[in-house]
Amino acid sequence: MKFLVSVPASTANLGSGFDALGMALGMYDDVEVASAPDGHLSITVDGAGSGDVPLDETHLVVRAVRATGYTGGLALRCRNTIPHARGLGSSAAAIVAGVVAGFTLSGRELDTDALQIAAEFEGHADNAAASLYGGVVVAWSEGERYRAVRMDADARVRPVVLIPSTESSTKTTRGLLPAEVPHADAAHAAGRAALAVHALTSDPSVLLAATEDRLHQNYREPAWPDTVRVINDLRKLGVPACVSGAGPTVIAFGDLPAEVDVHGFDVRRLDVDASGVRVRPLD
Repeated sequence: MKFLVSVPASTANLGSGFDALGMALGMYDDVEVASAPDGHLSITVDGAGSGDVPLDETHLVVRAVRATGYTGGLALRCRNTIPHARGLGSSAAAIVAGVVAGFTLSGRELDTDALQIAAEFEGHADNAAASLYGGVVVAWSEGERYRAVRMDADARVRPVVLIPSTESSTKTTRGLLPAEVPHADAAHAAGRAALAVHALTSDPSVLLAATEDRLHQNYREPAWPDTVRVINDLRKLGVPACVSGAGPTVIAFGDLPAEVDVHGFDVRRLDVDASGVRVRPLD
């Protein structure tokens, strides 16, 4: 058995929807997967992470495959275009690729267990759900079960990502968050997150208000001050902008004013991916 798994990048939080909102982006990691004799494992990596990620059972794709219950031999060829540690869901993409590969190798149809297995790796489902389902997702947990619903993005939603060369880890940035926030900030987040769902799926004209955050971005500014500077400069000029996931990438919507200094950022306009993970047989 040999097949290709193609997984989109994702952005999470989208300003106000901390650990709840996600969106799939048109940037992809491809993993060629082949079954192999028991005990055999081979991994090659091209692109992002090449030379840095492990090439044994601790590789994230392999760990995700094993989490589905598949124990047979594997041959993987990973072609990565999603930058690592930039807030574009590279870890979630690898996990989703592994989960989908494990299901496919076992002859299982994708079901809600796929999201559950993937989300358990990170402790929240926003990025994983976006990569699995595509479009815009709202993710939540019920006890120990992870859930998500998918919606189509409005055709007028035009994401732009600004990717710096510096890296950021989710573990580090989560350590900057306070244990408690003011009630007024929590209420603000609830209203703006609800508005963000409407903005992303029906009315992008209210994205500036919808992406305003009080729960996480300002607390994390010491980790990526240039990111926050660009966000503030864009928002002052009326451009909806926020941190993508755990940063340091900025995601904005619409055209970028020439007067905003984006030196040091790789600016890319991306489509919203509407399909999520794809599997294609290979000869």
